[in-house]
Amino acid sequence: MFRKRATTISTWPAWGLMALMAATRFHHFGDLQTLPDASLAVFFLAGLFVTNPWLFAFLLVEAGLIDYLAINLGGVSGWCVTPAYLFLLPTYGVMWLGGRFSRRFKTGELRGISVVLTVSAGMTLLAFLISNNSFYFLSGYFDHLSLTDYFNQVIAYLPRYLTSTITYTSLILAGNWLWRQTMMTPPATSHK
Repeated sequence: MFRKRATTISTWPAWGLMALMAATRFHHFGDLQTLPDASLAVFFLAGLFVTNPWLFAFLLVEAGLIDYLAINLGGVSGWCVTPAYLFLLPTYGVMWLGGRFSRRFKTGELRGISVVLTVSAGMTLLAFLISNNSFYFLSGYFDHLSLTDYFNQVIAYLPRYLTSTITYTSLILAGNWLWRQTMMTPPATSHK
């Protein structure tokens, strides 16, 4: 009985991350009605908190399914679905691996949280470079544009990528830290 309960509890981070991606993946940067896409943070946090490596594959399938539904049923443009779409695998892979690497830092301490956030920012930058460079070279949309000109146009999106990823990661790490503090606090004893 206890083992089953422990297994169920350990899956909560996975379910929460899958729900976060499902709730936010329809729009990259969000607007007044939607939250920004949390996919980069989800892959990073999945690598950090979930030990089962199959979750990476499951999250990839979920992302593809959400994109398919958004394009075919939700009226979202399929402009980004080109041969470069396959490079989401290494894009999300670096986020996942960054999360796995960050397991060595203690997320129960402020110093550890700051290091994890720094790793998350670095992996987000690398993911941004992978996804945007693959889009430049493989989408077929930019034959008339030099790589430098393309980069000068897309660099404006980097702050939003960093901000949304770091915000989601910070909120979840803060919630995890608060939960740990609450669980470690001994119950108050009454003196009669």
